[in-house]
Amino acid sequence: MLGDFTYCNPTKLYFGRNALEGLKEELPKYGKNVLLVYGGGSIKKNGIYDKVLALLGECGKTVYEDAGVMPNPTVEKLYEGVQRARDCKADLILAVGGGSVCDYAKAVSVSVNCKEDPWEKYFIKFDDVDDGCKIVPVGCVLTMVGTGSEMNGGSVITNHKQKLKVGHVFGENVFPRFSVLDPEFTFTLPKYQMTAGFFDIMSHILEQYFSGEDDNTSDYIAEGLMRSLIKSSEAALKNPLDYEARSNIMWTATWALNTLIAKGKATDWEVHMLGQAVGAHTDATHGMTLSAVSLAYYRHIMPFGLKKFVRFATNVWGVSAAGKTDETVANEGLAAMEGWMRRIGLVMNISDLGVTEDMLDGIVKSTFINEGGYKVLSPEEVKEILKESM
Repeated sequence: MLGDFTYCNPTKLYFGRNALEGLKEELPKYGKNVLLVYGGGSIKKNGIYDKVLALLGECGKTVYEDAGVMPNPTVEKLYEGVQRARDCKADLILAVGGGSVCDYAKAVSVSVNCKEDPWEKYFIKFDDVDDGCKIVPVGCVLTMVGTGSEMNGGSVITNHKQKLKVGHVFGENVFPRFSVLDPEFTFTLPKYQMTAGFFDIMSHILEQYFSGEDDNTSDYIAEGLMRSLIKSSEAALKNPLDYEARSNIMWTATWALNTLIAKGKATDWEVHMLGQAVGAHTDATHGMTLSAVSLAYYRHIMPFGLKKFVRFATNVWGVSAAGKTDETVANEGLAAMEGWMRRIGLVMNISDLGVTEDMLDGIVKSTFINEGGYKVLSPEEVKEILKESM
């Protein structure tokens, strides 16, 4: 490894069938007022809401609710949540849901005591949290896997008026203080959301893997995580109640984006910039926007990182390199990934998400250009990749 880094992850995890009992240990550490944040109400249908509410009551908490967090949380919803947190003088924000709910809770947490417009401050100017801006602590009870938001400082907010979907990676002071990970809480997730989560996990790993030229331990870890995900995703599709598969997927999702495998690396994240731009214009499911643009992007940059693409083909997909050129091996690796993507039912084209030709220029304008990968794209290349993704 050639990179220098500091590593700290302050989030405490409770994992397994009885993980929710961890709330009994964590809740007494915080004040009385808890803002319970969740999405469209599925947690009331599957019983998770009642279980969480019972534990909050057992710990003597006064509960205020902020429901209706959408899959791509909007800036308008953020403003609403900030006001709710202020009104109830929240001592803790407890997010119960998937990555969007966790992302949203973190955005609220840094904004409650901030006098500036949080969209402008954090998602346009990318400012850090000011010393005088007290952060409301966040805890998470995870019901959908994919984002890794339960163990990182990331938060993504969408502004439909500006056609922007922007992520801000905050420091360790914004990480959830604790997260509850019970694989059984993911059993009732609809297939579409489940498979979208699978690719969100894969994409997080790939964004960090396809960068750098050195022999980096982080890449070996990433390869193991990808192999585990491939095997467990197919097992979960055969039997959504396969606890072993679902637990492996949940654990892989956390380690895919808790900053560990980024250490010593530049990292890319251009697939996310493309996917988020598509999402800003269509409001499509995040994991599916990533799957729809990934193959075109990776085929475009492959010549500039050929050595890593060959390694990806052989170490992750088991492609034999005997008697083949590097280009052939690399292409076979991407073909193997495409086969897996199709088997698990991912969206493969942005046109299937509602993108039309007349939207492409706007999506290009909404796409941030990163410099950490094997190729820094021009706007013309962004449009070319989007066309190939149609």
